[in-house]
Amino acid sequence: QVRTMESGGGVVQPGGSLRLSCAASGSITSINAMGWYRQAPGKQREFVATISRGGTTNYADSVKGRFTITRDNAKNTVYLQMNSLKPEDTAVYYCNKGRGGYWDWGQGTQVTVSS
Repeated sequence: QVRTMESGGGVVQPGGSLRLSCAASGSITSINAMGWYRQAPGKQREFVATISRGGTTNYADSVKGRFTITRDNAKNTVYLQMNSLKPEDTAVYYCNKGRGGYWDWGQGTQVTVSS
């Protein structure tokens, strides 16, 4: 069972940027798709972005053009660069497989966008 450790969250003003990291305890090289998800208070966890083994990316409409997902298979790490942050991006962010068969969810990293 692979475990994920998310980091890089924090408090940022609207318009600011953060870079999240997700370190997996095992190899992600053979994992076809890795993804980022988020859960805001009182809401269901939702999809944010996925990246395939070949580098093809997919984004939720709400983050398209502002967020960028990348992966480094050699480091078993997935990143999420978040720019032009908005208050509605406030949530706990998690990473996991991109297409079901999820591992147990990690602790996530809190992102708060507030002035």
